[in-house]
Amino acid sequence: MFNAVTYAARSAVPVTHQYRDPISRHPAWLRLKEAVTAFRPLQSTDGSVEHDHAVAGELVQRIVAGIEEIAPEFPHDSDYLAACVKDLTSWAEAGFTVPDFLDSLMAFHPEADRVDGRKHLVLFPMYTQNGNPDRNLEAVLIEVIWPEFIDELEAGDYSNKLFVPIRFLDFTPGYDTNSAVLFPETVAMREVPKFSWGAIFADREAARFRAVVTAAADITRLALPPDAARLLADQELAEQTFVLWDLIHDRTHMHGDLPFDPFMIKQRMPFFLYTLEELRCDLTAYRESVLLEQQGVPQARLVQYAILFDRIFRFAITGSRVRNYDGLGGQLLFAWLHQHRVLHWTDNRLTIEWAAVTEPILELGRQIEHLYWQSIDRSKTAHWLAAYRLVSATVAPSPMSTWAKGPGALPLDGPPKGLTDAVLPDEFPLSMFYEALDRKLSPVVSATAGITG
Repeated sequence: MFNAVTYAARSAVPVTHQYRDPISRHPAWLRLKEAVTAFRPLQSTDGSVEHDHAVAGELVQRIVAGIEEIAPEFPHDSDYLAACVKDLTSWAEAGFTVPDFLDSLMAFHPEADRVDGRKHLVLFPMYTQNGNPDRNLEAVLIEVIWPEFIDELEAGDYSNKLFVPIRFLDFTPGYDTNSAVLFPETVAMREVPKFSWGAIFADREAARFRAVVTAAADITRLALPPDAARLLADQELAEQTFVLWDLIHDRTHMHGDLPFDPFMIKQRMPFFLYTLEELRCDLTAYRESVLLEQQGVPQARLVQYAILFDRIFRFAITGSRVRNYDGLGGQLLFAWLHQHRVLHWTDNRLTIEWAAVTEPILELGRQIEHLYWQSIDRSKTAHWLAAYRLVSATVAPSPMSTWAKGPGALPLDGPPKGLTDAVLPDEFPLSMFYEALDRKLSPVVSATAGITG
């Protein structure tokens, strides 16, 4: 009955939302964007400008003029924009050395007033994660996505004061990439403070998901439930789904029976440990969405589809095979479901037993949580070995793997670096299924660079 109602309620044509807010056509923004785009090629990798200081100075004057002209459109960001002008001016006066925008970064607080549709102008020298590795000047117009149901959930059991879901309105070239995050730690600054926010572009995540999964379902001839098909057809619904997923995923990094040295602290570890951390957070979001579905949250069922499809299709084949921890997470989930006989590849067709798929997914989450719970009683080396056993029991390691030979083949008497170095760049190669899927689906994945809602 649910499927019949969903099918009957579908739109006659796919629902898409191309957001073209008037602010993106504001003359001051267009002049500012043009000046930033012209400034970026003058910069070195660290953000400094070695030559053409006269040209750089003239462009900064144009950028400052643009900020000051458009600032009245963002009264809630007046302190930040004033600080940004000051940082730009100081940078120019210092001769465009390595930039330092700590003061303006500390004045920017998008998390302080999360209101649906709240707009921000963001300008920093920064790298863009999964995008441009250099600290170039970037300017981005964004809009907060904060539906009423998210406000209610965040005010209750899913508190996450740092989480800011956003939508692109316009951007400079560093975001014409695969980057879907705006993180303060990417900004050029003299010291690293305690950060109070992290923003995720839900519109890019949703649009990329819709494009890739639609193609993957066609390639694999996967029959989609009507509500899943509606998710792929509706950009706004997909954005809400990703906001809910991200809300729970993001907070999970700080909750649970974590190893004593949390993964949030930068450290050098075998990449499969990052695989398990990201998958733990996603499977926690899956588990919580099952509970929220029982409580009547409409988007909760869609979160389950999103996690499953994004993981097994896009994540598994996106990026290089060098320490690709997200890719391995997709491989692990696919193989786990196949080996639990709820996902089938028969007659060159992918089928999923929708009534039976939830429990195996929850069980994989429990296995990872149990590994974490045990970690506090183990040495670091013992924890790493246990994590490897969990992954390699489902995903076949490379025949050339030293780790696959067991502890006797590993340099256990030396520093942890030796163990990390023994992990192959592609410790868990793609299966034959994914090799074939990659050839057909990778052009679609590549075409999503720079995509928005």
